Amino acid sequence: MRITSKGQVTIPIAIRHRAGLLPGAEVEFTVRGRAVILRRQKAPTRRGAGLIANLRGTARRGLTTDDIMALTRGE
Repeated sequence: MRITSKGQVTIPIAIRHRAGLLPGAEVEFTVRGRAVILRRQKAPTRRGAGLIANLRGTARRGLTTDDIMALTRGE
């Protein structure tokens, strides 16, 4: 396996499955001597938390909860 000019490698699917590395998984690297260890991040972030943070405060003002529920129900 070769490292690309951007420092990327492809992890074989069998290894990804065995380690539980799904697309979007957060990983961490540890160097021990001349070895590099890759593992899933110890404290995984909540999926979608970043999306919610980016959307916070972007809704139109002036709608009540009842108004929003009516729109959701198609009323």
